[in-house]
Amino acid sequence: MKLGIAKLGHIGSSFVDKLLDERAEREDLDVFCIGSGSKMDPCSSKEVIKKLFETNCDAYIVVSPNPSTPGSREALEKIEEIEEPIVIIGDVAGKEVREDLEKWGFGYIFVYGDALIGARKEFLDPVEMADFNSNVLKVLSLTGVFRKIVSETDRLIDSVKKDSNYLPKDILEPNKIVSEEFENPYARAKARASLEISQNVAILNQKACFKLDNRDEYLPLVVATHEMMEKASELAKEAREIEKTNDNVLRKPHDYDGGFLEKRELFEEFKK
Repeated sequence: MKLGIAKLGHIGSSFVDKLLDERAEREDLDVFCIGSGSKMDPCSSKEVIKKLFETNCDAYIVVSPNPSTPGSREALEKIEEIEEPIVIIGDVAGKEVREDLEKWGFGYIFVYGDALIGARKEFLDPVEMADFNSNVLKVLSLTGVFRKIVSETDRLIDSVKKDSNYLPKDILEPNKIVSEEFENPYARAKARASLEISQNVAILNQKACFKLDNRDEYLPLVVATHEMMEKASELAKEAREIEKTNDNVLRKPHDYDGGFLEKRELFEEFKK
């Protein structure tokens, strides 16, 4: 099966193509990616979407920060005539366009805790940008968010292989995510705290980047949000360390045929 992925701008969930074939050993899936780098203006987004459908894949994923923004929305409005399954992955702010996506026949996964960066020139240089995103990846991976994205995307892939018509329509809420990932209640609490901090980073950066004009107000705020993101990352790591101490880390690698294997104890045999 061929899966095409378009990346309009960048969020933590843009990592999805690597998550679907973590060892490059799947025999049932080929992934093709095209992106617009950091840009998500209408012109860049439309060009990416146009190129995506030239790959003639069996299903498509579009990953974008807040799909309700003009660039993403205008690009999405142009593709409702495509017959293959299409799923939109975005941060939780994108749920505003959920009804439109359903009207156009698209699936969606909206991700709680995939935080907006503090994109102010006085603060954000390439190193700061990379550092922030490394912390976002820690939070989304170690709290269980990425696992849920993989699970839903693999259900889509499996449905295409079986000629069924499953489309994910999910808003990834933190309580359900951490309950499925962790068995220790203290680990769950730390992971939940990590996601709540990360989501508040998104809320505060929305204010700092788009609502505040006074440098003396927005500059300290974006600095604070990046400090918050680092602490969220530390909490996510602490949650995983609790599970490691109990030899209870959930591991679900892909098998060659795309199915999941599963275990918790490090030296136990996998279960299918």
